Amino acid sequence: MTIDYKPGMNRSTAAGRLGLQAIRAAYRRYAPLYDVLFGRILDRGRHEAVAALNGAPGRRVLEIGVGTGLSLPLYSAHARVTGIDVSPEMLDKARCRATSRRLVQVESLDEMDGQSMTYPDASFDVVVAMYVLSVTPDPCRLLAEMRRVCVAGGDILVVNRFTSEKPLRRMAERAAAPLSAAIGFNTELGSAVLESMTALEFTENRALPGMAGARLLRWRNAPVGAGLSDAG
Repeated sequence: MTIDYKPGMNRSTAAGRLGLQAIRAAYRRYAPLYDVLFGRILDRGRHEAVAALNGAPGRRVLEIGVGTGLSLPLYSAHARVTGIDVSPEMLDKARCRATSRRLVQVESLDEMDGQSMTYPDASFDVVVAMYVLSVTPDPCRLLAEMRRVCVAGGDILVVNRFTSEKPLRRMAERAAAPLSAAIGFNTELGSAVLESMTALEFTENRALPGMAGARLLRWRNAPVGAGLSDAG
């Protein structure tokens, strides 16, 4: 993975090929085997993301695209975690995981579209989306919603894979792009989707090791140059 996102970069992104119904249908198929298919491959990103935001006790955390809840046991017992997903089948597994493992940090698991959330403004101290931008019909709209429901000065964290700059890999991604609706995720996602975040303080950008080839990106939900007093 060679994309090095910097505020102001202008890279193309694939046009949205996914609809909400296609995503729900894909993850209805994936749900029974999701942990086997994607658990280990995406595990490093989950651990790195949760480790980055496990901080002060009592922080209200929203995880968008919580899926089967593989990340839920990683959160601090002192966190207050809400998870959302558009797939009821995936959420059923997440709820079973939270109950069977007695995860006291999990406050709510809701069926909801991250592009159009019903939570009031500034509801959460931390908003995280792990491997979700690629399975969202409108990633820019999702990022706008993440900003809206995050408190001023709070943390917004994204883990995702972006279109490769390696010619052969990029050719393969483009070749697979017409299959996006069938497989449930976009194989092409340019970093131009992040342009709406350039006004915020960009605090972390690092590549994650592993097969997924993802990056961890983090912003403070405050204008560039704003002090903590200005944000709150």
